[in-house]
Amino acid sequence: MNHIKIMVNGLPGNMASNVARHALAHSRFELIPQSLTGPEITKTQTIINSVSFSLIQPKDRDQAVSAIKEKEGPFFNVDFSLPPAVNGNAEFYCKHDLSFVMGTTGGDRQLLEDTVMASSISAVIAPNMAKQIVGFQAMMEYAAKTFPDLFKGYSLEIKESHQKGKADTSGTAKAMVRYFNSLGLSFSEENITKERDPETQKNVLGIPEEYLSGHGWHTYSLDSNDKTVHFEFTHNVNGRDVYAMGTLDALIYLDKKIKQGSKGKVFSMIDVLKGGA
Repeated sequence: MNHIKIMVNGLPGNMASNVARHALAHSRFELIPQSLTGPEITKTQTIINSVSFSLIQPKDRDQAVSAIKEKEGPFFNVDFSLPPAVNGNAEFYCKHDLSFVMGTTGGDRQLLEDTVMASSISAVIAPNMAKQIVGFQAMMEYAAKTFPDLFKGYSLEIKESHQKGKADTSGTAKAMVRYFNSLGLSFSEENITKERDPETQKNVLGIPEEYLSGHGWHTYSLDSNDKTVHFEFTHNVNGRDVYAMGTLDALIYLDKKIKQGSKGKVFSMIDVLKGGA
């Protein structure tokens, strides 16, 4: 079995570190012991599962990546950057012909797709890498298309809770707003209740203390006008493992598409699910 070579960028960030740990334990992957990191990172190395990774600053990344490509040959990049870095990183990958999996929300999403489609690479780009949640979203999308205005006249409340360090509103919650709009509900992204306070998360929501630094809890509540009917959809994720495993599946899928000659294509996690990765 040929290994899939990958470089996990964003170390020593939590999500990138989690993906690296899972990849190190997976027989399909070979990790390149370097990682592109942000200018705020001052250390030059990080260790994950006894493997040392060199951290590459933005000012050094062009030269470093050229050297890595010459030594390693083709490889994939994994990117969980902060929103302000999304578009710049995508431009960098396209410039260097590096196909990538990006699981980050934020940035100019249309520009992101246009950048890849105008390049010689392909990418999997999704705001949520958890396959089961993506599957739930697909069911909601089906309902929105098949049963328009099903919940017309109902009220909607959306609450999402993530770790304190997550700056932006959940991309999953934003996507759900669009589905509920099609189902007849008047609701905007600005109405999403976003919780980032650890004390409230622990004492009010009941999130286990060990997962305050990494979780994603979402609740969508619907009530009829006369309050006689109530619907509630909830998906609570503790930790980051489910996102890391979805990321590895996305890499396997992308590797298959590249081998089939894919260029200038943007794939979603729905494509990954349908592709049977």
